[in-house]
Amino acid sequence: MSLPDTMYCSQQINIPPELPDILKNFTKAAIRTQPKDLLLWSSAYFNALSKGECLPVKDRLEMNVATQKTDTGLTPGLLKTLHKQLSHKKTCIKEELQKKWKGLCLPMEQFETLLLLGGFASDIDWMEFFALCCNALGGTLMSSLKFACEILTEDEEGGAARIPFTTFIKLYTYMAHLDGDMPQHHINNFLSSLQAQVELQHGMIKPLDFIYLDDLDSTPPESSKFARAASRAE
Repeated sequence: MSLPDTMYCSQQINIPPELPDILKNFTKAAIRTQPKDLLLWSSAYFNALSKGECLPVKDRLEMNVATQKTDTGLTPGLLKTLHKQLSHKKTCIKEELQKKWKGLCLPMEQFETLLLLGGFASDIDWMEFFALCCNALGGTLMSSLKFACEILTEDEEGGAARIPFTTFIKLYTYMAHLDGDMPQHHINNFLSSLQAQVELQHGMIKPLDFIYLDDLDSTPPESSKFARAASRAE
């Protein structure tokens, strides 16, 4: 014999006072982030929330990146989220980075390709991995650096997107050496050409200071070892 349904009155149901705000914030975060696998992302979201960690949530809803020929999954918004989660550590272990990557529902094939191209082992320099991700987004060197500035800047949205020149030097030098085709004197001359403007801006650099030099970036993305490999990791 089946048991009768239990009837409850409103006085018997105890709703935790935090629940409405938790569900409201979760729903807004899901809409803003648009995860490809809602259940996987939800697990990462509540795991981070329970530990007081940075949440896997985009700052805002974003459209697809027009410069990407294929949908690799990685976007500036997702990369910025990864940076917020991991940048407090100069070096992170592979397992931690992989967990954050999967939590944002990014393709594991692309993750493995980035690790291979960077020659990373168990310990990963976060800014070098970040530079590889920018390269995946931008294709060309100058476009990749522009993405880096827009993601790293503390300026308001739509502002100059300034970053410290010391950070720019690290990113530019690493990206320029990715394929091993750019002579060191070219790298040195390029950085020297920016020095005067940087000094006027108190050690800061913005995309407008270098993006016009895009024609100097003579290696097209189709001929880049990195771009070819990244395009296969969808």
